[in-house]
Amino acid sequence: MGQGDGVGELERVVGYVLKQAATALRASMDAELRPLGLTVPQYACLELLGRHPGMSSSELARGAFVSRQAMNQVLRGLQERGLLTRPPSIEHGRALPTELTPDGERTLRDAHSAVADVERQMLMPLTPARQRQLRDDLAACAAALATKPQQRGQIDPG
Repeated sequence: MGQGDGVGELERVVGYVLKQAATALRASMDAELRPLGLTVPQYACLELLGRHPGMSSSELARGAFVSRQAMNQVLRGLQERGLLTRPPSIEHGRALPTELTPDGERTLRDAHSAVADVERQMLMPLTPARQRQLRDDLAACAAALATKPQQRGQIDPG
C-alpha cells in the first residue's frame, strides 16, 4: 500500500487515536486496580452490580464488554473472594441474580475512587465544556455504529 493510499496519516485517523486513548485508559486502570487485587473486567462487574443489584451473568457480560464465558470466570473469582453472592439455584428462570457483599461494596468504593482518579487525569487537559462535548461526541459515534447498515446510508446488497 502506497503512502497516498488508505485513510491518511495514522495519527490523524480518529479510530486509531481512539484506540490509543482506550489502550492508555485500560493500562492506567489496570495499574490502579492491581493493588486492590482487581482486573478491569472485575471492576466493571462490581460497578454494574453496585448500580443494578441482581443482574444476570449475561447482562453483566454485555455491560462489561466480555463474553459470557469470561464473565462466568470473573463471577467465580469474585465470589471466591467473598465480594459477591449468587444463589446456588432459583425457583423461576435460569439466570442467577448476583449481589455485592459488604466486602464487595467496600472494594467497589475503593476501586471507584481509583478509577475516578484515572478519569480525572485523562480529562485534565479539557475544560468541563469540552469534557461534556467529548462524552456527547463519543456517544453519538457509538450510536451511529450501533445502527443497521441500511440506516447508515449504505445499500444492502441482498
